[in-house]
Amino acid sequence: MTGDPKMRPNRHDLGRVFNEVPELYDRVRPGYPDELFADLGAITGMDGRSSVLEVGCGTGQATRSLAALGCSVTAVEPGADMAALARQRIASFRNVGVETSMFEEWDDRGRRFDVLVAASSWHWVDPSIGWQQAHDVLRPAGWVALLGNVVVRRPGEPEVYAETADIHERFCPGDPGWSHPPLEDDVRTTDEGWGLVEGPGGLFGPTVVRWYPTVQWFDGDGFADHLRSLSLYRRLDRDVREPLLDAIAERIRTRMGDRASRRYLSVLRVGQRAE
Repeated sequence: MTGDPKMRPNRHDLGRVFNEVPELYDRVRPGYPDELFADLGAITGMDGRSSVLEVGCGTGQATRSLAALGCSVTAVEPGADMAALARQRIASFRNVGVETSMFEEWDDRGRRFDVLVAASSWHWVDPSIGWQQAHDVLRPAGWVALLGNVVVRRPGEPEVYAETADIHERFCPGDPGWSHPPLEDDVRTTDEGWGLVEGPGGLFGPTVVRWYPTVQWFDGDGFADHLRSLSLYRRLDRDVREPLLDAIAERIRTRMGDRASRRYLSVLRVGQRAE
């Protein structure tokens, strides 16, 4: 899951925000490149004997890649409909289970794990609870891995917000959430720590950070559907959101040749449990 931490709704609304549109979320949200999971396995030593706890699995996009590494995966997801779709998506894997709960309220039943993975979800976890709980459920020398997708732009490349800023302002005047994505080269310089989330203090050691450029291409209607899956747009009243997204789709059709990119840097941040 993604979203600007400054603009997110209350954490207890998480299940509702994304649970409204699980199939749409699964169809339009970006996954993570195979190279990221290969690096995750190499850094942490994950193999067929490893146990992984995934926090906020959504519809199971990252879960499937984790299961494909051969390790056993316990996935925790607060949205009942999202969790149900994740169970469908990973049904062919015998080494994966999905449990419906917020991580802060999840009962680990004494289980301990080698790696905890959160894919675009850790910013939804209360840091005053989550980091300590992560430390507690990991075995000695275990790892936390935070995966994410940062929307970026490249100089001179057509970008949707630049073409639709006037539309955003017309329907949602003065909203501070609308902004141009940062430049890719600028984002690559933020290669230390845990990104935008609050850090764990001394509970985990220094991070290893890796970047992976990816891109999605959409027509106008597809891009509007993508925006419908984002918390920034889902928090809008429907009678504002739908005319806004219809206008964005029309602008992409008429001004951008009905072809728009959503460019990302996928990021892997990994740190080892401190004793």
